[in-house]
Amino acid sequence: MNVNVVGAINVLKFAKSCTKLKMLLHVSTAYVCGKAIGILPEKPFDMGETLSENTYLDIDVERVVIANKLKELETLNATPKEVTIAMKELGMQRERLHGWPNIYSFTKAMGEMLLGHLKENLQIVIIRPTIITSTYKEPFPGWIEGVRTVDSFIVAYGKGVLKFYYGDPDSKLDVIPGDMVVNSIVAAVIAHENQYSEDIVIYHISSSSRDGPLKNSDIMSSTFHYFTKNPWANKDGKIIKVEAPLRPFSSIDSFRKHISTHYLPLLKMLKFVNIVSCHFFDKTYKNMERKMNTAIRLSQLYEPYVFFYGSFDNVNTEKLRLRMKEINMDEVLNFDPCCIKWEDYLMNTHIPGVVKYLF
Repeated sequence: MNVNVVGAINVLKFAKSCTKLKMLLHVSTAYVCGKAIGILPEKPFDMGETLSENTYLDIDVERVVIANKLKELETLNATPKEVTIAMKELGMQRERLHGWPNIYSFTKAMGEMLLGHLKENLQIVIIRPTIITSTYKEPFPGWIEGVRTVDSFIVAYGKGVLKFYYGDPDSKLDVIPGDMVVNSIVAAVIAHENQYSEDIVIYHISSSSRDGPLKNSDIMSSTFHYFTKNPWANKDGKIIKVEAPLRPFSSIDSFRKHISTHYLPLLKMLKFVNIVSCHFFDKTYKNMERKMNTAIRLSQLYEPYVFFYGSFDNVNTEKLRLRMKEINMDEVLNFDPCCIKWEDYLMNTHIPGVVKYLF
């Protein structure tokens, strides 16, 4: 709330004090749409709009709810860990109430609403990228900073921590390299510098509407082939072998059944043996517990992305590409994913970049 909503308004207030300002460009996320299906338009939110049919979103009320909860936790002398857990749970309750699948997209949507509501005569452009991956070319191929959605699975699998996941292998995985997002931002600044628009202009920076979009299975297959040829070494220098691709579970029931059948009984037995043996099997027990918890955590966190069936409309983005071509800037500011050969990019750019620059 403080960063994605209040922070956006603080920037807007500052922008209004800049007398020569021509536009304010705001970076949001394409997933403010939630788990929608079909073609998703480049359309701004109305104030109070939700993804649920039966609710109205009053952002002031949401802030009061947060403040009251924090006050309640303070009265109870809750520890920082207890505060974190309680606030995450509150966020999940509020996001579900209004139809969003996670707190990030929920607060990003609120930020967009307030910008539109309070902008007055200021020109606002909103860039909505999808899942951002490592750079395609600039400043050099494969550069990345911070573990992103896809990379959590890549890292956990390569390190031998994850062997299965909750997700539909046939659902679309809309990714876009980081330098293409940056190029689209610069292109939008150029295009709107002297072209005022009273309405908010939205740009989807995505790949799902192009021919042959990526699927979850493509990422998992490339990850298997990469780590088969280039196995990870742990901190002791021991090679971590991968024996099979990540196994998908398309239903939550089958996912939970797999955990309860293959992990929970063994984990309980290991816990008992570890206690009676004075923690001789401590490392083995913690390793298995970590694998199970990683699978559960990733399934909860990224469920909206591994069961996504929409395509992001890019009519405005196509116009922006044409504008760059008209002024001979389309090669300098390339943000067209059509030029990407995804298998080659994953195998020779993205996954090696994750391994090199994150670890």
